[in-house]
Amino acid sequence: MSDTATRPVTLSDSAAQRIRSVLAKAEGAEALRISVEGGGCSGFSYKYDLTKDREDDDLVIEKDGARVLIDQVSLAYLEGAVVDFVDDLMGQSFQIRNPNAVASCGCGTSFSI
Repeated sequence: MSDTATRPVTLSDSAAQRIRSVLAKAEGAEALRISVEGGGCSGFSYKYDLTKDREDDDLVIEKDGARVLIDQVSLAYLEGAVVDFVDDLMGQSFQIRNPNAVASCGCGTSFSI
């Protein structure tokens, strides 16, 4: 898959605002790393880590002072996704609207393709 064929991962305004806020309070962290791992009730799960380390082949997404890193393996599962931050009666959480997912669990942290 070439970079020109890759549909970008985007950040909503609320996600960018929350990431910027979290990074400002996290000593030594420069970015939020989003990755996809095997596991979870639907087959794959999203993982979020604060990091200062960037790999040469990471996709770097920057918006309004927020920085997100996604490795190339995870990017294959996240093409075209929108990273959002939701604050509602159920609580606060990052949510990924992933057009590649054919099913997801009720909590929204795992999915299948």
